[in-house]
Parts: sequence; C-alpha cells; structure tokens
Amino acid sequence: MPIYQAPLRDYQFILSELLNIYQYQDLAGFDEVDPELVDAILQGVADFTTEVMLPLNASGDLEGCQLIDGKVITPKGFKEAYQQYVDNGWATLTCDPEFGGQGLPEVVGTFATEMKTATNMAFAMYPGLTHGAYAAIHTHGSDALKQKYLAKLVSGEWTGTMNLTESHAGTDLALLRTKAKPLGDDTFAISGEKIFISSGDHDLAENIIHLVLARLPDAPEGVKGISLFAVPKFLVNPDGSIGEANSLAATGLEHKMGIHGNSTCVMHFDNAVGELVGEPHQGLRAMFTMMNQARLGVGIQGLGVSEIAYQNALVYSKDRIQGRALSGVKQADKAADSILVHGDVRRMLLSQKAFNEGTRALMGQQALWLDQAERESDPVKAKQASALAALFTPVVKGFVTDQGFKACVDAQQVYGGHGYINEWGMEQYVRDIRIAMIYEGTNGVQALDLVGRKLLADKGATLNLWSEMVKQFIADNSANEKMKPFIAGLMDAAGDLERATGYIAKNGPTNPDIIGAASFAYMQLFGISSLAWMWARIAATSLAALDNGSEDEAFYQAKLKTAAFYMTYWVSQTRSLRKQIEASSQQIVDFAEDYF
Repeated sequence: MPIYQAPLRDYQFILSELLNIYQYQDLAGFDEVDPELVDAILQGVADFTTEVMLPLNASGDLEGCQLIDGKVITPKGFKEAYQQYVDNGWATLTCDPEFGGQGLPEVVGTFATEMKTATNMAFAMYPGLTHGAYAAIHTHGSDALKQKYLAKLVSGEWTGTMNLTESHAGTDLALLRTKAKPLGDDTFAISGEKIFISSGDHDLAENIIHLVLARLPDAPEGVKGISLFAVPKFLVNPDGSIGEANSLAATGLEHKMGIHGNSTCVMHFDNAVGELVGEPHQGLRAMFTMMNQARLGVGIQGLGVSEIAYQNALVYSKDRIQGRALSGVKQADKAADSILVHGDVRRMLLSQKAFNEGTRALMGQQALWLDQAERESDPVKAKQASALAALFTPVVKGFVTDQGFKACVDAQQVYGGHGYINEWGMEQYVRDIRIAMIYEGTNGVQALDLVGRKLLADKGATLNLWSEMVKQFIADNSANEKMKPFIAGLMDAAGDLERATGYIAKNGPTNPDIIGAASFAYMQLFGISSLAWMWARIAATSLAALDNGSEDEAFYQAKLKTAAFYMTYWVSQTRSLRKQIEASSQQIVDFAEDYF
C-alpha cells in the first residue's frame, strides 16, 4: 500500500512565516487562532487521513460503488469512516459558528483538504461537495432556508451536491432544459435529468441536499433565465426531522476511468419538491459561489494527489537498484546503484517537488485572499482581495490540475513497469486525478475565463494590482546579493508574462478568436509566473530564517536549492510559451476547417 507523510512542517512554514497569518488579528475569526491550535488541528487531520482514509483508497477503487434496488452503496468501510469523520468534527472546520461551525480561516481548511484529497480523493469528494452546497446556501439562501439546512450540512449529518450538467448541455448552460413549476406555497416542482453528478446518491448520510439548476415558466432565454433550487432527497418536516422521500432518484452510475469510490450518478427529478436559492433567474450567480469553492477544491486535488504520488516515487527511487551512475559507482555495497542517482529520475522528482511546494504556497495565498474578501472590515481591502482571488481561480484550477496530472505521470514513470501495475498504486493516482482537468469547467474553459473574463473584463486592472505587488517585491529584495538568482528568475517570468499580455491586449479586441487560440498557453505562462513569485518569496523567507540563526538549517537550505531549481528548470518554459502565443495564435485561427 502507498505511504503518506502529511507535510506538516511545510504547513507551519507557510502559515507562520511565509504568509504569517497570525498578524491578521483584525480579520474576523483570526484572533481566535494561534500556532498551537492550528498545529493541533492539522495534526489531527493528518492522523485521521493516514489512519482511516488512506487504507480505504485502493480497496475503494477496486470495489467501487454499486446501484442496488435504486440505492447507491459505497465501498466497504466508507460509511464507518464517514461517521467517524463527522463525529470528529472535521466537517465543521471553516463553517460559520452560527450554524455549528468552528469558523477557522479558509487558509487552514485548505491544508486540511489537501491531506484528505491526497489520502483518498474519492472519499474526500463527499464532504467537499457538501461544503460547496453550504457556501451557496449560506451566501444566497433565505433565512428560512439557512435554518432548515445549514446546521445539518455543517455537521456533515447531511451532504450536498451540485446538479448542472445535462446530456446535451455541459459548459453551455444556456441549453439547460430542467423545469421548475411553482406550486403556490414557495415550493417548486423540479423535473429533468442531470448527469455526471458527483456524490449524487450514497449511504453515508441520512439526507442529501441537491442544488439544481432549472428554468421557471417565465424564464428568459439563455443563462439569464436559470434559477437555483435546493431539492432534498428526503423532505424535511417543520421540526427538522426527516420526512417522506422526494420524487427523485439515481437512475444510473457512470462507469468511469477513476474515482471509483465516489458515486457519479445520473439523477432523475420527477416533480421533486424544491425551494428557490436566491432570486428567480439569478441561479447562475448563486451556483458560481459553489463552483468557485469547488474550483479551489479541484486545484487542491491536483496538489494533493501529486504530493502523495511524489512521496511514493521518492521512496521507490531510493529502494530500487538499477544500473550504475554515469560518474561511477555510488553504492559499492550493492549490486547496483539506486535509480535516484540517474539524472532523468532526479529531474522528474525535482520537478514534482518544486511544483508541489510552490503550489502549496500559492494555494495558501489564494485561501488567504478568500479569507480577506469575506472577513476584512475595510471594504477597499476586501474588494482587492476578492478581485485577486477571482483572477487566480482559473489558475489554481486549470494550471495546477494540468501540472498535477503531469507530476503524477512522472511519478508513475519513476516506477517503470511497476508504475503500470495496480498493486503499486501509481496507476490509480493517474486515473483519479485525470478528472480534475475536466470537471468544474474544463481547463480550456478555465484558460478562456482567465483571458476573456478575468484579464480583459476590467481592462487588466486586477492583473496590474498583482503586477505591482510583484514589482514591489523585486524592488524590496534586489539589493540582497543572496536573492539575485531568485529575483532574476522572477523578472524573466514576469517579463514574458507582460509581453504575452500585451500581445493579447493588442490583438484580442479586434480579433476575438486570438483570445481562444492563445488562452491555454497563457494560463500555463501565468501559472509558472505565479509559482516563480511564490518561490522568490519562499527564498526570501528562508534566507531571513537562516540569517536569524534558525536551528532547522536543512529545511531552509532545501527550500533555497529547490527555489534555485525552479528558477532555472520551470521558468525557462515561460519564454517558449510567450513565443508560442506570439507566433502560433494567428495560425490556429486561420487554419481552414477542411485542412483538419
């Protein structure tokens, strides 16, 4: 069975030193957390995920979910593990205390999510979707709806789903056909079929609250005519108890490449009773609250699965002996050297390590912006944080899952033939994480969102805000001789990103197809530049710790060495991506359909 060591030391470094979250005492709820409390919580999650969730990962993959007599049965051990998850209070970490939550910052919850995803992605999706449903109702629901559903969703006693996709309508929700008919008592009859519904039905919780996009009879055409409804599996009595079954059912389980332990369902609604979430015809706005929460979670999947794949590949590379180092024998007491001596194996492992640690820092920064957007009392600061989080959302979803998948493939490659065999676990990680590049908006859609909406919609104002932060960091650290290689790498990446942005800004408005042709390469360029910013900050923080005489010298030296590798190996790609955007975007647009 694969092993996992929660990166608790890295969490401490990011939270206490790099981001220094404990300085934000003016943010609501931040005054109640300290390093000891956070360390204890993350240690508790680490224990639960390694002792309870990890042992169920491979067996859950092999057994999968079953649809029997109209009911979905999860793999052996999942139901007991979920009950333990609820009993331990892990579902409540970042939720509103008014509804039974602990009110912890999202930046802490993000790292708890990473550990859950790393150890059992399929299992982690059940509470993950629930948190998204909680967020949508908490932000857009009426007081009555909040009182009815939130406490149970927060505790994890009930779970939640999001129902968007239909067989003929995926990303293009304007084609949606599911209907909502008013029943005259503030409820609606929901009819239609949804597909690809993660956690759509299961035996883990006594009730499931489906958030369903549907059209009212007077709805205008297109996306402006979509409303959002809360549709419970079982109706809820006035006293909060479970009532009779609603008229909905899982009519099929998707047979899919990975995440077999999660129930991906076809859901049929036949005049099922639902209640409006938010205003009529404003469902997309409400659903995007859930989707943006989910997109951060999917990005964390890219990181978490990449991390556990890397950890196991590293252990394997040290144990597996094969050939001798090109420079001569390194382990004379063995019949051959470990494969870790070989340059290409080291390249793959270093690339994974640099990606994982830089991404973890970026996820922490993204979560902190989300905390500031929600908890900051200064409206100007809150608005800036919200804009930055929105700008980076397609990056943490799209770029991170793209590169997380590649990192898992590299980890599999380290194993050679064993990586292709089920018993070693690597092929499952490759299968499981592949979906992260597809759901919650494919990564091509994320790239288009980054360029077409986030970049151009405000004429680059938010990008300029972030660029000024990067420039200020460069100015503050340029005089430090030890920082020069890191500043040089960051400047290279920032320069290529600026030139690519200029190309799109110049050509996109007059030729919109250029935006689509350039967007994917631009997202990769943006992502690599974002991690260059994080690695430069990591280097500065590490140098400061060493200058202050830290006893953990090996930790900080490893950070500096990894940062130096990132600035050469990863950042070297920004120039080629920029040139690709400038040179091939017009060719993509002009290529005649008959030539395909």
